[in-house]
Amino acid sequence: MNFTLLITVLLTALTLVVAAYVVAKLIGPRSYAKVKGEPYESGIPTRGSSWLPISVGFYLFAILFLMFDVETVFLYPWAVVVKEFGAMALLSIGFFLVVLVLGLAYAWRKGDLEWK
Repeated sequence: MNFTLLITVLLTALTLVVAAYVVAKLIGPRSYAKVKGEPYESGIPTRGSSWLPISVGFYLFAILFLMFDVETVFLYPWAVVVKEFGAMALLSIGFFLVVLVLGLAYAWRKGDLEWK
């Protein structure tokens, strides 16, 4: 096998990453004031610690939202070519939607979609 194309792509990617890093270091701002490292919200300095524990439920809800949102994006390419493929396209999207609904039902039954 000829790996010339693969090696070329990898070297190009590595070169671009290193070049971007070098350019950012050369032309980036060099202000190291202590105030810049402090967290603030809406321009108002915080009182107390900014590191508060956040419920895992927020992350789980966000991940579920993204998962179902991204999966519905796959419906658009299907809708574009559904006439060309006929019954096979209908069968495949039917299976896709069944899996999607089963995943939603599973998350719903576990109570992952409820705010507590």
